[in-house]
Amino acid sequence: MTNTLIFVDLASDDPAAAGEFYAKVFGWENDARPQGIYHRMVPGGFFKHKDGSDSQIGNLHLGIFDAANARPHPDPAGVEPRGISTGGRKARVWVLISDDDSADRILSTAEELGATILWRNHYWKEFNGYNHAFADPWGNEILLWGKAGENPQIPADYTRE
Repeated sequence: MTNTLIFVDLASDDPAAAGEFYAKVFGWENDARPQGIYHRMVPGGFFKHKDGSDSQIGNLHLGIFDAANARPHPDPAGVEPRGISTGGRKARVWVLISDDDSADRILSTAEELGATILWRNHYWKEFNGYNHAFADPWGNEILLWGKAGENPQIPADYTRE
């Protein structure tokens, strides 16, 4: 049996606001555990089988932790550093766009709530997907993935690689 990825956490200096942000942008449940300290974003639903039916595997969750005191930790006061990383590269989170949503709606909502649009309208042939990206108000980079499908018709204004 291999080691299993079970969770990814994003840093924020305001986990409650970040939880509200992701609930509005993606429609995920904002499960504060506890409020303002750690928020678990629950997308709901299940991974799909190739035929489109639900598998028994629930969709992955995303955590949001307080950069000032990342929990869990054996020391109740936590440890340094206590701020959000602002320079250089850091982890990116990929989100598959639901068939009943759109990149335009997600990007528009994210921007209205303080996100910065990094780029949009790119086709990545290697994985056959339409991609867009934004940085949330805390600097975390979120990449959107749209399924291009069989024989995709790439819009003329899309960049390609």
